[in-house]
Amino acid sequence: MTGDATNIHATAIVIGRTGLLFLGPSGSGKSALAFSCLAAAKPLGLTASLVADDRVLIAEQNGSIIAKCPSPIAGLMEIRYTGIVRMPHISEAEMHFAVRPVDPATAERLPPEDEQIDITASARLPLIRVAATFANPLAILMAKIGASFDESAI
Repeated sequence: MTGDATNIHATAIVIGRTGLLFLGPSGSGKSALAFSCLAAAKPLGLTASLVADDRVLIAEQNGSIIAKCPSPIAGLMEIRYTGIVRMPHISEAEMHFAVRPVDPATAERLPPEDEQIDITASARLPLIRVAATFANPLAILMAKIGASFDESAI
């Protein structure tokens, strides 16, 4: 990874070749939502890997946003009220979308179209809001992104 990396509070995963960066305050459901997506990918025959949970190093490389895991937490994911679990993981991946868990009781019913979010001072990603209570958040993301997350999706 080239350039300076910025340490952010997030969870990064890859489904197929699509990188998803889950953002939000502590306790908002980032890890649980990411875990649900990873679990839902397997029965669909999609490759699915954790990049990093809780702390993600973000850098820009050749116009892409790259997420990397700090080595002490590689392969570890904290599921609130359950504990820390070991997950299949990769050390770094390109991120394509940001995902923000929302509380249906307080969220806008129809968020803005083509919403973007600043990841760092110079890096932006398209933002997708997903209710943390959805039974299959991967299906919602697939519908919103308009891709099947297969190996040729990105």
